[in-house]
Amino acid sequence: MISDKFYKYLGISGSSFLCIMGGAILIIVASNTLLNSDHPLHVSSYVVTLLGKYLCYAILAISIDLVWGYCGVLSLGHGAFFALGGYAMGMHLMREIGPRGVYGNPVLPDFMVFLNWKELPWYWYGFDMFWFAILMAVVAPALLAYIFGWLAFRSRVTGVYLSIMTQALTFALLLAFYRNDMGFGGNNGLTDFKDVLGFNIQENRTRLVLFVISGLVLMVTFMFSKVLVDSKYGKALIAIRDSESRVRFLGYRVEHYKLFIWTLSAGLAGIAGALYVPQVGIINPSEFSPANSIEAVLWVAVGGRGTLIGPVLGAILVNGSKTILTSAFPEVWLFTLGAIFIFVTIFLPKGIMGLFNRSNRKSNASGISKIAGLRKIFVFDGKKDG
Repeated sequence: MISDKFYKYLGISGSSFLCIMGGAILIIVASNTLLNSDHPLHVSSYVVTLLGKYLCYAILAISIDLVWGYCGVLSLGHGAFFALGGYAMGMHLMREIGPRGVYGNPVLPDFMVFLNWKELPWYWYGFDMFWFAILMAVVAPALLAYIFGWLAFRSRVTGVYLSIMTQALTFALLLAFYRNDMGFGGNNGLTDFKDVLGFNIQENRTRLVLFVISGLVLMVTFMFSKVLVDSKYGKALIAIRDSESRVRFLGYRVEHYKLFIWTLSAGLAGIAGALYVPQVGIINPSEFSPANSIEAVLWVAVGGRGTLIGPVLGAILVNGSKTILTSAFPEVWLFTLGAIFIFVTIFLPKGIMGLFNRSNRKSNASGISKIAGLRKIFVFDGKKDG
């Protein structure tokens, strides 16, 4: 009964994706915990942390796919929402350090003591509570996206102009967070975290739990997004993507649809950032770099926008390639990234998932032609016997 409902809402591709993702997480956990470190199939804690980071990137890719793949809004600034969620979690982890810091101040983080801050800024209040940090990781980027989207969509800014505005937004935040007087650690950012919810953040078991949580959040994000885009609201989004003027002429408030999905997407990106920071151990203004947002768009393009599964594949494949190439040939990666972008634009406009969809259409077409041929034979034989 439950499996039938899952199949109904997620389809065969969505159900298969979740099964593969869940199975992969279980295998990685088993390989890390049950196998000895000298076993050839053992997955080290370093690799677990690396994979956890990829899963956070996959959540970010899904958030971009919702606005770009299904609504036609190309965002070159989603890295800003990702970074804001990361800073919210980083602020909590800094408050958790307490008197264990270098300067032993129970209230002020080390960088504030170093810069001669006398008291904690008002916007740091509440971050000593985990639930508040999680709430802010969603609310802060969503609120910023709502204000930005309300102004942009209400003014009917679309296309490349909107993309440039999103890039300007993340660049402005990059410059702002580099300032020491902003109270976010300046160019060094927030780091030297000790624990999360009382668990040592450096322990292998904690890293494994963070990996599992990232995987579960990714699966929930995928299910939620899949149900959303397959609903009536999702159909309206696709119509807006394909022909916004026609949808507007039919009486729909297009700006309301775009504003909702834009705000929701920013909140999801914030969640991804909040999961990312405990696993990498640092958050600094470089996460606001426009290049990061552009690279995230490339993940979606490689996997195939408007598919949900494609962005996950793209995020994992591109970042996996980045890890391998930057460790072996660090000077080659930027050229490789550019080559991937050109190749996808020219030869894979619909990404990796477009290849699967094309092969499925061909197989379905061949199946239909065979059925039609058999029908002609049966009809001919019937007339001949008659």
